[in-house]
Amino acid sequence: MSRILEVCVDSYASAMAAIAGGADRLELCSALSVGGLTPSAALLRQLRRASNIPIRCLIRPRGGDFLYTKEEVEQMAMEMRVLRDAGADGFVIGCLTADGELDGNAMEPLLKEASGLGLTLHRCIDVSRNLEDTYRKAAQLGFDTVLTSGGAGKCLDGMKTVGRLLVIRDTENGPEVLIGAGVNAKVITVFREKFPQSRAFHMSGKTEIESGMRFRREGVPMGLPGLDEWHIPVTSEEAVKEAKKQLL
Repeated sequence: MSRILEVCVDSYASAMAAIAGGADRLELCSALSVGGLTPSAALLRQLRRASNIPIRCLIRPRGGDFLYTKEEVEQMAMEMRVLRDAGADGFVIGCLTADGELDGNAMEPLLKEASGLGLTLHRCIDVSRNLEDTYRKAAQLGFDTVLTSGGAGKCLDGMKTVGRLLVIRDTENGPEVLIGAGVNAKVITVFREKFPQSRAFHMSGKTEIESGMRFRREGVPMGLPGLDEWHIPVTSEEAVKEAKKQLL
């Protein structure tokens, strides 16, 4: 199996930097500051004009948990239809029950919309009741990839669990284990020394650039406390290049 460096991006500038840095695939989303939400079809169409790189779109209607109402599931299915028409190669989805199990029933319409395309289970696995059970159920539902930090805030803290999932992948021919959360070149090196069979990594590679605004009215935040409008997070081409070197 080939090695994969997937870069999570939420803007045109970040996508272009990731591509220039050698990303193998993009996860396209919006609002990375809340963990990522569904991206706009307009952005996907812009990227499709610029590149034929594989793009999987995150489908998440809001921040917070992964217990969705029927209306939210309907919304996600509708968004998938639009993004599929706009050129998505695959989707990144996930729903949980109130008891922390992977919810195959809720995902049924989403799986239908994704038919024939790539399919990643997102990090809902990391807040599920049992990661190994969730991984195996994802395999049964037809996911080809599972994005995980091993049930930890950062993948380095979840290495032991990631290692167990890699064993399941290899012994049961399971979905690819896409390692994410805190990934950079150094982290990839650490993982590949500990688990040589690790071959798929997910990163954002974000750096902050200074806003071009000269006039700045202070004390009027537009979003989460602690964030301002004068520092814009953008993927670093250099960070992606360095990470890619560790997978060559």
